[in-house]
Amino acid sequence: QVQLVESGGGLVQPGGSLRLSCTSSGLTLEYYAIGWFRQAPGKEREGVSCIASSRDGSTVYVDSVKGRFTISRDNAKNMVYLQMNGLKPEDTAVYYCGAESEGYCSGFRGFGAWGQGTQVTVTV
Repeated sequence: QVQLVESGGGLVQPGGSLRLSCTSSGLTLEYYAIGWFRQAPGKEREGVSCIASSRDGSTVYVDSVKGRFTISRDNAKNMVYLQMNGLKPEDTAVYYCGAESEGYCSGFRGFGAWGQGTQVTVTV
């Protein structure tokens, strides 16, 4: 079963930064829309940011992270990154990346190939 692999989470203070990475050994990510999602305890998984396939390249951000998070690709490394700046306690969650085969962000629908996730904790 093809899966994505997330890394880069950690414990940071409010206002701090982290860069999450998403890669796969079975998928060439440039052909997929890649979305970052998060799930906090007791809450449903929510879409945070998405980058369309390299053919399109458009990006999407949920309102709560606009201006703080940046999604990007490095096709040579088969990686997608989520740079998170100005972190807030409400950003605390397990972060997952998912792939969408049509190549479009489509309102964060149709994503799969989930990895194990990476924990982000923002606390004083």
